[in-house]
Amino acid sequence: MRFTISTKGFCDIIDITSRVEEAVRKSGVKEGICIISCPGSTIGITTIENEPQLLKDFKELMEKLVPSDKKYHHDDVWGEANGFSHLRSSLVKPFLTVPVENRKLVLGTWQQIVVIDFDNRPREREILVKVFGK
Repeated sequence: MRFTISTKGFCDIIDITSRVEEAVRKSGVKEGICIISCPGSTIGITTIENEPQLLKDFKELMEKLVPSDKKYHHDDVWGEANGFSHLRSSLVKPFLTVPVENRKLVLGTWQQIVVIDFDNRPREREILVKVFGK
């Protein structure tokens, strides 16, 4: 299954849990794994509690780890000033694997699957969901 999301960039965090759950339901897989990916070098996919203050904390953490106002060597190559977004994506990978049990994603009580767009501009992003198993 594939679907598209619109992002705002600058650490925009979008909850895609319900879309991934839909893909698992439609797959008919009872036991297996679900792989979620987004081709792109400035994207991250992870699980987090989708609570506004925690999301704010996450964005602040990313800014401390990889500041967006610092000049990076990558910025000299393309002139896009988004070296920070590529580095952030290397820390939060653009893919995630989640177990499937009894036709449901195995997530913690407060976990949601989120896409994080680290780039410095809005984009359309295609999400690919593959479910494998029996």
